[in-house]
Amino acid sequence: MEAASSAETPSWQHTLEACGLLPIGTEAPCPVPAVLTAIHAVTGVEVKPSATIPESRADVMAELDRQWLAETTRLPLVSGAGELLIVPPGRGGSAVGWVLVKDSVGTGLPSRVAGATGSPEFLALSVDGRHLCAVTSEDDELWIVTRVLK
Repeated sequence: MEAASSAETPSWQHTLEACGLLPIGTEAPCPVPAVLTAIHAVTGVEVKPSATIPESRADVMAELDRQWLAETTRLPLVSGAGELLIVPPGRGGSAVGWVLVKDSVGTGLPSRVAGATGSPEFLALSVDGRHLCAVTSEDDELWIVTRVLK
């Protein structure tokens, strides 16, 4: 059996791989919120960020990476095996839905997403479906928004 050619690999998979993430599958290991429900949970007008980073900072991406690591370690977002669920960042990701990935790098995910897509914005969920975390751009700031789901 021949390996799938690059032309047969979906663009969202290329994007995840460019972020240093290994796609494992599109089946969530437990019940998870619909992508649009998760998006509304982190972008609604009542949302308060867990951390804000002014885009004017000279070290904005390094600080975003530091704050992301602190927030996601506290939740925890990433499993002991380095796995999490993510909506593929960039155009069309919400149509794909949640993808189970392994992050073997372990640090700097927002800057890796920005390097691959041009924007650090993305949405991630713990494999148990309980901890939601996102990077969003609001006015002149980058926000890290975390939610604990019931």
